[in-house]
Amino acid sequence: MIKKITAFSIHTTGEGERAAFTYSIIDENGHVTAQNKRAEVILLDPDILSAANDIYSFLQERIPE
Repeated sequence: MIKKITAFSIHTTGEGERAAFTYSIIDENGHVTAQNKRAEVILLDPDILSAANDIYSFLQERIPE
């Protein structure tokens, strides 16, 4: 079984930085057994928070004028 992330978002909430994501589950025969499953977590690990900030900085520099 493979669990594949299909989309994610990192945003600020009252609890802190939250990562929301969707994923699909694919069986050993390559069939999608579930899709658009959703989950979310609060980012607590300093290294993960730093990585999220790196992504924000990267995207900020790519905003079209």
